[in-house]
Amino acid sequence: MPRRSNRNPDKRKYDSTIRAQSAEATRQAIVDSARRLFLEKGYAATTMPSIAQAAGTALDTVYATVGKKPALFRLLIEMAISGADRTVPAEQRDYVHAIRAEPDAARKIHIYADAMRVIQPRLAPLVRVLQGAAPLDPELKKLWASIAQRRADNMRSFIQDLAATGRLRSGISKSKAADVVWSMNSPEFYSLLVEQRRWPLEEYAEWLRDAWVRLLLEP
Repeated sequence: MPRRSNRNPDKRKYDSTIRAQSAEATRQAIVDSARRLFLEKGYAATTMPSIAQAAGTALDTVYATVGKKPALFRLLIEMAISGADRTVPAEQRDYVHAIRAEPDAARKIHIYADAMRVIQPRLAPLVRVLQGAAPLDPELKKLWASIAQRRADNMRSFIQDLAATGRLRSGISKSKAADVVWSMNSPEFYSLLVEQRRWPLEEYAEWLRDAWVRLLLEP
C-alpha cells in the first residue's frame, strides 16, 4: 500500500505562505535601504555590506535576492519607471493601456502628462545618481544608454498612437514629434522645473499637457 504522508496539507501551505511573505519583506527592506543610501551617499560610496546592514539582513541574502550592485541599481530604476515592486514592461503599464484605449488625441496627451507627474519624483533623483556614476562604471554607462534609447523607442510608439487619431499636426514628422516628447518628458526637464524652479507638480503636468497639445496636434 502507498505510504501516507503524516504532514497536513494545510500546514504545508501555511508554511509556504509565511516563507514567501518573509522573503518579500526582506526584499522590500533591501530595495528601500538601497534607494535611501544611493540617494544619500551616491553610487560609489554605497557598498553592498552597508545595504545589508541597513536592511537588517546578511550580505549573502542581499546578493541572492537582488544580485550585484549594478543589478540592484537597475532594479531601482525599473521600479521607479514602472511604479511597482517589479519591472513592468511599457506595454503592460496601466497608463499605457489607458492611452491606447482613449480615442481622443488630447486626452491621450493628458493621460501621459499625468503619468509623468507621478513617475518623475521617483525616477529623477535616481537618474542624477546614475548620471554621476555612469562615466566611471561601464555597466552603468550601458544602463544609461539603454534607458535613453528605450525612452526614445517608447516615444515613437506614443506618437504613432497619436498619429492614428488623425490629429498629429501637419508639417512635423513623426520622428521629430517623438524627439520633442522625449526631450520634455526627461528627468532632467522635470528637475529643472520642479526641483530647481520650484514648480508645483500639478503645474508641471499642466504645462506638459498644454505644450504637447499646442506643439503636436492640429487645432
